[in-house]
Amino acid sequence: MRNLLLTAASVLALTTVAVVPASQAQTSKTEAPATAAVEEQLAAFFEAYDEQELAHSPVSKAYRGIRDDDYGKWDDPSDAAEVAQYRRGQVALARMEAEFGKSRLNEADQLSYRLFQVRAERSDKAFPFRRNAYIFDQMNGAQSQIPAFLINIHRVANKADAEAYVSRLDGAGPLIDTLVAQSAERADDGIIVPDWVFPYVIADAKNVISGAPFEDGEDSPIYADLKKKVADLDIPEAEKSDLVARGGAALISSLKPAYEKLISEMERQQAMAVDGDGIWRFEDGAAYYAERLQNYTTTDLTADQIHQIGLDNVDRIHGLMRKIMADVGFEGSLQDFFQHLRSSDEFYYDTREAYLADVDGKLAAMTAKLPEFFNTLPKAPLVIKPVEAFREKSAGKAFYNSPAPDGSRPGTYYVNLYNLRSMSKTELEALVYHEGLPGHHLQRTIQTELGDLPPFRRFGGWTAYTEGWGLYSEELGKDMGFYQDPYSDFGRLGMELWRACRLVVDTGIHDKRWSREQAIQYLTDNTPNPEGDIRKAIERYIVYPGQATAYMIGKLKILELRSRAQDSLGDKFTMGDFHDVVLKSGPVPLDILEERVDAWINESK
Repeated sequence: MRNLLLTAASVLALTTVAVVPASQAQTSKTEAPATAAVEEQLAAFFEAYDEQELAHSPVSKAYRGIRDDDYGKWDDPSDAAEVAQYRRGQVALARMEAEFGKSRLNEADQLSYRLFQVRAERSDKAFPFRRNAYIFDQMNGAQSQIPAFLINIHRVANKADAEAYVSRLDGAGPLIDTLVAQSAERADDGIIVPDWVFPYVIADAKNVISGAPFEDGEDSPIYADLKKKVADLDIPEAEKSDLVARGGAALISSLKPAYEKLISEMERQQAMAVDGDGIWRFEDGAAYYAERLQNYTTTDLTADQIHQIGLDNVDRIHGLMRKIMADVGFEGSLQDFFQHLRSSDEFYYDTREAYLADVDGKLAAMTAKLPEFFNTLPKAPLVIKPVEAFREKSAGKAFYNSPAPDGSRPGTYYVNLYNLRSMSKTELEALVYHEGLPGHHLQRTIQTELGDLPPFRRFGGWTAYTEGWGLYSEELGKDMGFYQDPYSDFGRLGMELWRACRLVVDTGIHDKRWSREQAIQYLTDNTPNPEGDIRKAIERYIVYPGQATAYMIGKLKILELRSRAQDSLGDKFTMGDFHDVVLKSGPVPLDILEERVDAWINESK
């Protein structure tokens, strides 16, 4: 996910140097083999690079569980900070190639060397378009990220941590002011969200500054969080009162005026919003979208090719759905069955508690089954959390946050229970497997716990790999014997269909100039999802160009590679070994994943 609070950490090792194939990371056979000294030196290089980048990103440190003198600070959101990181990345890559390019590296180090180059190439392609990103929209932006970060990431274990919390409240005003100025500048240059986005942003901002200490009533989300964290400390009551008082003062003097400026600027921009939803509206929109597709899918597939892959898979999944429809005895068209699932009360929960109880049950059953299919399992625990009230109206239906590497924060599966009619019973099982186990929690926790990998591999990612794994995990659940209820299995197909349709509507919006209404109608005609779910999804794809295409492209590649391995290895194939090959390298681009699986197949033969 884009995170504008991570500006200095989100543009990865940018460089103009092209990718060097893995074979060129080695010298000829006549040169000396890899030595422990070279391995240690390369590891030290990656550690030093990571420390250098962390020094510029207090927010990244907090996500990692690091609490030091920067714990009360925010990242520098300026364009100058991004440019500076670009230059640091160029220097780092040039140094790596100069110092280690002629070394005979072992297999693990060859992969790290190559991945450092590939991520640099990706960032180099993205760098010219960095000002095309929206600063504030309903999916991203400081209006919701600041409170979410303080509540969920900023831990308070002692008085110093509480002081840092107050310091961050003081610093939030200048941070937002800078972002508001950037947003205004981009809007004046034509980089502006569609008009329907603004009410979401404005509503989220107003939610944050509603309640005490801003006005009479219940405590605002941040103020309540500060009070709770301070109350749990073992310090004198007078010190607790002082911390809460200073935090409340910072909310009023720093946060409130900044949010009011943000609201005012969003109202200004809404009045000047132009027609059209896709980024084809931008002066360099076509080139920008091509870069986004390459970035997210890690392939060279064009918008037309991705669109057609989507259409083909929609047809395939519709066929499988008709079989289940016949099995449950429903008479009528597939679209009639969709409407039945949307409108019948039996497919929805009456209470949040009932929904969460079923999530717990599915996770428990999956946890017991995992050892039969995985050699490597995550150590960090998983918790389930409803999305907080201040952002639940605009947030997605479900998402995941990785655990802290030091164990101070578990992996967290967030479910958005704002509207239970958008959270169908039929989809619950697949959603649990995608976000929890064996999906994001398993993959991202294992990645975090790969202590021998360089930090950029333990904490970085490639969307096609990560989201492809999440979608693959939904189908893997069927291979593991789950989805015994045909309606739940239909829900699994519905989730896969959703991702196939994403290929169609994302390219439709940003390449073929579909309107929001056209895209909504396509999902209405071709999926069983409820209207609110459909509208929210299309609105997400509009402000997040290309990202939605990564899921299906990644899953199709993982399934292709598994099928190839099963055909080639026969009785020698095991799910546990295959999953180790996929997972124990950490995230990689799809072409490198294919090379690794092919090499494993050849070695296993």
